[in-house]
Amino acid sequence: MEFLTNPWVIIVVVLSVVIGNIAALKYTANMKFGQMDKKRKSDAQSEEEGKPEDSEHKTK
Repeated sequence: MEFLTNPWVIIVVVLSVVIGNIAALKYTANMKFGQMDKKRKSDAQSEEEGKPEDSEHKTK
């Protein structure tokens, strides 16, 4: 148990977690998710068509 409280072991563990998180962020930063694209397309179509729900909120 004394080995786990060694400062060098703690530093190595913290650095590995930080480096892993940075690598994961770089990997996922430019990903395009299909669900988000569909939502944006439907939002753009609803603005063009003028859904009734939108017009109800605008008249209030």
